[in-house]
Amino acid sequence: MAPVLSLRNVSVAFGFGRTSRESAPVQVTDKVSFDIYPGEFFALVGESGCGKSVSAMSILRLLPTPSARIVDGEILFNETADGRGEESVAVSGVDLAKLPLEKLQKIRGSRVTCIFQEPMQALNPVVRIKKQLLEVFKFGGCSVPDPLQEIRRMLSLAGFSDPDRVLESFPHELSGGMLQRICIVMALLPKPRLIIADEPTTALDVTVQAQVLAVLKDMAEKTGTAVLLITHNMGIVSEYAHRVAVMYAGRIVEMGPVADVISSPLHPYTQGLLAAIPESHQDMKTLESIPGSVPQPRDFAAGCRFADRCKVCAAGSAALQAKCRSAEIPPQFGLSAVSPPQLELGAVLPPNGADSASDTRTVHFARCFKDAL
Repeated sequence: MAPVLSLRNVSVAFGFGRTSRESAPVQVTDKVSFDIYPGEFFALVGESGCGKSVSAMSILRLLPTPSARIVDGEILFNETADGRGEESVAVSGVDLAKLPLEKLQKIRGSRVTCIFQEPMQALNPVVRIKKQLLEVFKFGGCSVPDPLQEIRRMLSLAGFSDPDRVLESFPHELSGGMLQRICIVMALLPKPRLIIADEPTTALDVTVQAQVLAVLKDMAEKTGTAVLLITHNMGIVSEYAHRVAVMYAGRIVEMGPVADVISSPLHPYTQGLLAAIPESHQDMKTLESIPGSVPQPRDFAAGCRFADRCKVCAAGSAALQAKCRSAEIPPQFGLSAVSPPQLELGAVLPPNGADSASDTRTVHFARCFKDAL
């Protein structure tokens, strides 16, 4: 099965358009690579400042301009013609990073849609919900015989028992959880191949979070839509995602099926994130934490960027510490017969030594020096 989206060594830098007296652009993400398959719930997780949102927004080139640019890599979007209206175009393996803006705008909000953190900012406060949802069919490049009936059907799937009342409401008349479910419906109405959900439950309480994510996963699975979920919550990842990529300081340091990453984390950073999750039992006396904070992009090390916060590095031999703090890129290791040092940063391990064009959904790998000596 071909992936819907493939990022290949995507790097983003900020600081373009400044005067000559100011500093040069700074690279904030470094050779980010992953695949997302149809119907898959793929999570990108890490602390604030790791580059999760920048990587996600680079897919549709929704980066602040002229400051930010994609300086390297490919963003391959795979879809054949689907006949959605006269404006529909055949898209198969197209590089979104280089696609002309006019063609990219036909993909934005149609084949690839977004759900953002704050629904009150995503919806117009002075326009009724019905009009805002109908605009999806006007500008989203899709058509159905009865748009209003399709909206009612989708609202019912999202858990609304009285769709007509919701449609006649203004955003301020609905709760945060209801608004976020409306944003989910809005994202699914054009029948996209991919939804980018950038921390969609951050502003919601825990019980509403579970409800919103359950609706998103259920509706995405029913429509075959892939979801890229951006979050810092490993609990959400373990409950809803199929695969997860862990980011730190602009790099993916571990990736694999959620069950494998949760039960057998390979990278010390992933181990630290999981150890920091509060336990529910009464015997817990202290809460684990990762010392320090994510470095600023200007302070990113050439080698392992987690070395200064890593317990494995701190407790290791002098040779390991020297290796971790060297300019060498950490090698990739995991469930593959491919020799880790032969792989470049950003490459994705094929499963069990198979061809690189094979399905990579079963691969679990990390980048670290701890097993390199």
